[in-house]
Amino acid sequence: MIPRAALVLGLAGLLPFFWGAVSQLWPGLNDWGIRWLGPRFVGPYVSLAYGTVILSFMSGVLWGFATRARGAEAVLGYGLSVIPALWAFFFIGGGPVSAAIYLAAGFVLLLLLDAMFWKQGFAPEWWMRLRVMLTGVVLVCLAVPIFA
Repeated sequence: MIPRAALVLGLAGLLPFFWGAVSQLWPGLNDWGIRWLGPRFVGPYVSLAYGTVILSFMSGVLWGFATRARGAEAVLGYGLSVIPALWAFFFIGGGPVSAAIYLAAGFVLLLLLDAMFWKQGFAPEWWMRLRVMLTGVVLVCLAVPIFA
């Protein structure tokens, strides 16, 4: 079972992705958001900026998992843990469509790394249930700037 705090906070972390998608799909909501929150906090801009932050944050989570490894396995774990942050730094940019494509690819890559750490026993037993659910929603939300 996913711990309640992890589930609630994980779901709350989806709000900027969801807001970015719905504010891009509904012009009235986008206009309201620009008026009250500013242009940085609507549409693809909020999704892409927040997604970049989350990929970097998840590098830190993976680093924490790597601390449970020893020897060469730890070296590999630490090395792999920095990939999401470096991916965000080097690939996320350009226009909203290409940035969303690279960001979505980064979240797929992150899920593969999550699975690797989980399979090695470094992540909690419930980890992949949470990560698959959250990543699925993120990818649906990122599809909006890619296809809309």
